[in-house]
Amino acid sequence: MSALICALLAGAVVGLALGALGGGGSVLAVPALIYLLGFTPAAATTASLIIVTATSLTALYGHARAGNVRWRAGALFAAAGLVPAAVAGALAAHLPQPLLTAAFAVVAALAATRMLRSTRRAPDPGPHPRTVRPVRAAATGAGLGALTGLLGVGGGFLAVPALVTVLAFEMRAAVGTSLLVITTGSLASLATRAGAAVSLDWSVIGPFVAAAVLGAWDGKRLAAKVTGTLLQRVFAVLLLGVAALMLLDAVV
Repeated sequence: MSALICALLAGAVVGLALGALGGGGSVLAVPALIYLLGFTPAAATTASLIIVTATSLTALYGHARAGNVRWRAGALFAAAGLVPAAVAGALAAHLPQPLLTAAFAVVAALAATRMLRSTRRAPDPGPHPRTVRPVRAAATGAGLGALTGLLGVGGGFLAVPALVTVLAFEMRAAVGTSLLVITTGSLASLATRAGAAVSLDWSVIGPFVAAAVLGAWDGKRLAAKVTGTLLQRVFAVLLLGVAALMLLDAVV
């Protein structure tokens, strides 16, 4: 299979995940860039940030038009996580990668389990927004920023569970607000890599981004057709699958 076709297919899957679930971009994009398209890990992480930033912005626009973004809480959440993420990222450089991968897998599995339990305890709360205390939003964002900075990945895959289980967001608002968090974090990470000497293959990145942007629109339409509870369950099951694969990668 040619690199162009692989890039288009992988981009469509990444875009669909971001548009429908508000996360999964880096978790899906990095392995695709490395194992399907032959990127080095350093190039893959930088290319993934470019892809996820462009796709998240597109998906964010669609969710904002639908009223699914909690701007104030999302901005506090994202801003509070920037410094802890940078500090934790520096610390992560001194820790074994298998340990970090296993830790992420455990955290992801716990988050997914909590989301599944919450769907059994209560019905979908619907579109009515809930009041979120600024201090709680900032504290949750700082904790998530430290966690994602330490573990290297996470973005929306940890932001959505945090927004749902800690801040009590309904699922659609969590998806939309997560895209704001992802966009902010990705732009900040790209800024720190601006001077890095990493060679990028734009003939692959370009089609990947284009397919991801189109996939994000399809994901947004898909999310609008299902209930918040079903969307939450699908997200939790997908998160459990990612956790299992990462744990396997860490121990084998």
